[in-house]
Amino acid sequence: MAFYRQVGEVPPKRHTQFRKPDGGLYYEELMGEEGFSSDSSLLYHAGVPSAIVDSQVWDLPDLATVANHPLTPRHLKLHDLFTETSKSNAVEDRRLVLGNGDVRISYVVAEQPSPYYRNAIGDECVYVEKGSATVETVFGVLNAVQGDYVIIPRATTHRWLPGPEGVHAYAIEANSHIAPPKRYLSRYGQFLEHSPYCERDLHPTIEPLVVEGTDVEVLVKHRGNGAGGIVGSRMTYATHPFDVVGWDGCLYPYTFNVSDFEPITGRVHQPPPVHQVFEGYNFVVCNFVPRKVDYHPLSVPVPYYHSNVDSDEVMFYCGGDYEARKGSGIGLGSISLHPGGYAHGPQPSAIEASLGAERFEELAVMVDTFRPLELGEGGQAVDDGVYAWTWAGRRKN
Repeated sequence: MAFYRQVGEVPPKRHTQFRKPDGGLYYEELMGEEGFSSDSSLLYHAGVPSAIVDSQVWDLPDLATVANHPLTPRHLKLHDLFTETSKSNAVEDRRLVLGNGDVRISYVVAEQPSPYYRNAIGDECVYVEKGSATVETVFGVLNAVQGDYVIIPRATTHRWLPGPEGVHAYAIEANSHIAPPKRYLSRYGQFLEHSPYCERDLHPTIEPLVVEGTDVEVLVKHRGNGAGGIVGSRMTYATHPFDVVGWDGCLYPYTFNVSDFEPITGRVHQPPPVHQVFEGYNFVVCNFVPRKVDYHPLSVPVPYYHSNVDSDEVMFYCGGDYEARKGSGIGLGSISLHPGGYAHGPQPSAIEASLGAERFEELAVMVDTFRPLELGEGGQAVDDGVYAWTWAGRRKN
């Protein structure tokens, strides 16, 4: 997204000498996407950003998945994944819920600072379900609160420092970049008037974070032959990676709060694309926020039954009362998985109950994927085992 920013000190001309107060040179790093043909930023380091003194194996959490076969809609109760949180951190203790070759969805409840971390596989979109955190990055500091999406570009070194109440985080890890939908943007990257949010709603870093130190370990998730083609390394840097005195460009981390999303409504039920907030390769992210609902005199406010012929739908219920799922056991902290090839929609009792409603006070984050999702160890651990039969009210003996 071509939204230029400058933070801290940078020289008047790029790729020219920029000297420290003692006369030595700062080291310029170009961090860019798609092989020098897309958005980038220039960062100015006090130390050499390539100087490592050690590299060891980082044994990643369990990233293995199993197919959703036979085809089954599922209800996963994420709040059952963490009962003891005092020793958990937001990087190493994520539990994989669902995943495929394009995106992985994890959940974590963390109270401890995370290690320094870099995801070299793809961008991360981390939704803060509850609590707060300070996210220190090579670009500066982000303050993340409940309802924030934290967008962290691929290969950004950062760490999570949970607030006093800890942080409950829903991590969407891509194998690609994550950005606002193209239809919201002009050909030059400005948000258009029909977009449900704009540049004013994005909150990037505002000043550099400069930390001194030597022999600093950074956990790096990168491409390899592990589960899902992902492996980990512990790389030790000669000087602290947070030594950037200034940067400028169009690539950087930021937060966006779900409360700043302006819902698009109509006289009859609107399709899920009106709720879209971000997109990656082969998946989209949508949010369903409190809103006025359909106002045709004969409207049916809950969704019609629909077949996801090209995608799997994952809905994470994180606030309010989701009208379409009443009578199914779905509650806060629940995920519903409706796989492609299966027609799904509201619980039958919810249809009549919704008639005449003027508002829905619901909050949910949805991920639609265009390749089938498989179950991670976390998803398998909290599958309620009965959701699939709630439309019929029984299971065949």
